[in-house]
Amino acid sequence: MAAHAGGSTQLLPCIFSPKPRQYLALCAQDGRLRVWNTDSKSLHQEYVPSAHLSATCTCIAWGPCRTVKEGPKKKKRRSEAGQSEEKADLLAMGTAAGTVLIYSAAKGALHCTLDGGHSGGVNCVQWHPEDSLLYSGSDDTNIIEWDLQTGKMRRQKCSDWERNIGSATWSKWKADRAAVTSLCVSHDGKLLLSAGQIIKMWDLDTKEVYRKFTGHSTAVTTLCFATTRPPDSNGLYFLSGAAHDRLLSVWQVREDGKDKNSVVSFTLTDEPQHIDLVTSNSKEEPVKLAVVCKDGQLHLFEHFLNGPCKKPLSPVCTVQMSDTKVSPVPIPLLAAVLGADSRTVLLSYGNHLQPVMEKVEINTSERHVCLTRDVQTSLSLSMETTVSKVKTPIVNTKSKVLVPGLPGHQAPVKGTARGSEKRKKDTDTKEMSIAERLGEIDLSTVTSEKGAPKGMASLQTDNFAVLLVQGLESDDPNILNKVFQTRKENIIKKTVARLPLPAVLPLLEQITKRLQGHPFMAALMVRWLKAVIMHHTSYLSSLPDLVTQLGVLYHMIESRVKMFQKLTKLHGKLYLLMTQVATSDSGNTVAEVDHTAKLVYEEESSDEDEASGDEGLPGDDSDNWEEDEEVVMDEDENPDSRTESKANGEEDMEHENESEEE
Repeated sequence: MAAHAGGSTQLLPCIFSPKPRQYLALCAQDGRLRVWNTDSKSLHQEYVPSAHLSATCTCIAWGPCRTVKEGPKKKKRRSEAGQSEEKADLLAMGTAAGTVLIYSAAKGALHCTLDGGHSGGVNCVQWHPEDSLLYSGSDDTNIIEWDLQTGKMRRQKCSDWERNIGSATWSKWKADRAAVTSLCVSHDGKLLLSAGQIIKMWDLDTKEVYRKFTGHSTAVTTLCFATTRPPDSNGLYFLSGAAHDRLLSVWQVREDGKDKNSVVSFTLTDEPQHIDLVTSNSKEEPVKLAVVCKDGQLHLFEHFLNGPCKKPLSPVCTVQMSDTKVSPVPIPLLAAVLGADSRTVLLSYGNHLQPVMEKVEINTSERHVCLTRDVQTSLSLSMETTVSKVKTPIVNTKSKVLVPGLPGHQAPVKGTARGSEKRKKDTDTKEMSIAERLGEIDLSTVTSEKGAPKGMASLQTDNFAVLLVQGLESDDPNILNKVFQTRKENIIKKTVARLPLPAVLPLLEQITKRLQGHPFMAALMVRWLKAVIMHHTSYLSSLPDLVTQLGVLYHMIESRVKMFQKLTKLHGKLYLLMTQVATSDSGNTVAEVDHTAKLVYEEESSDEDEASGDEGLPGDDSDNWEEDEEVVMDEDENPDSRTESKANGEEDMEHENESEEE
């Protein structure tokens, strides 16, 4: 099985050679390939690629064992000539630059370079079990079939007429919309599994999709066939593991095509880093698994594959390693392979620069086994001999050196200049601290002006995500409070979407703490919680211990939801009271009505009316209206009130008409 870097997890490739497990190949952080001999437990070979710093090794895979000619030697006897031993020779290495290097362990040199096919970094390489063919998957979403005899892409089968006119096509095809992160070839060499997030099974003769499977919520990093039965017998199974996924899924290739979901799951403590299995040839034979997780633990499984199983299966035995100190420190396991006996396991532990290989017998009747080792005494090299061979080169101030990572990534090298120039360059190249970065970026008041550049929004979102990850790792309340104070939904959604998956659970823990605090902060945290659930539900649902990790948040939300109905009733009653109080206050504020009469009419007796005769006619100047006198008095006293008297003239005329009718 091929070892790969695992995408964002940056797992270093580490893999044993095929049986008899003579070599262990590792690619360390410095980009060098080291081949260790498992029998002598010593460094067998070391290979430094020409572009090992810019084009780091991302995946490695041993080719099938073959008979190797190791140069001119003494003539052997006839009895010895017939006993030619097959050894592991070729090792394929995929690089971040898109090339595939073929290294020969027998020659101790580079066999050939496969380039010109991929435009992105190579994520996985897989050998054909019989022919000298190699398959590679890349970030450019393509799969290429390489021919090791020619060192180029293999041509598809075509007629002589097509070959003459130049219409023959190469064996390169688009596998998926996303990057191809894992490959696996069946034992008979007829089927090929490829995966990004969706798993596809290809027919290698026609290069067409045979079956599709739902896959995982994250990038698939492991694919391996578990049985050797034909696919038309409902007995073909394969397993898959994904980044940040603590479950190994087993898929069944059914004849009726109803096989889109996994049938069995194996529970792990972390994402798988290295897998070795003993395949099952019949229903009576169990599948045996040895899985090394990212946390350095080894899990052993044994299961009969015969249809679906609802509950996830726990390991038969879990192996951990620690040192012999008073306060023991765990020693990480790098890789493990099963031996001929079910209890014998070949382990590799320690670090990638100086691994320790050991064959141990494990008592599988115990569920948990802890092995104690003194790693310092097991190492054969000392630090003194290593340091004495290192020479520090004299570098010019204008020189630049490539660092491990993406192609073209450069970092300035500090020269040996003295005086003010050195101090000036040191101040220029000095990175800003987190406090200075927070001071320059005001996260609480984000303004989008028309004159701002187009990339400002994405740059700000990147700063939010980087600062949030730094705050979660350091548990710094100042950084977290700065980030959590933003209220813009768009920025919150983009920041949560850019978070790496290992930071999701720490973010939920911080949100849970702040939800229990001040109501103002709880109102802000609800927006972050909503964004996390929208973007990372698939990842959270894949965690086996999700209930225990989110139990506090669940109970808090449930208790507040129970009080919500009572609070809504209280809110309705208070609303009615407030509206009544508001209406009564508005009634009291109405302007008071002037109750003084505008017109006063005094009715005289009938005798006086008859005596007066026509004195009450409108044409008579001597009428007894008190109003006219009052108006004249007002006009004399206040000349500004003349306008009011004019306005009231019409009312006076109406009252005079009424008196005439009477």
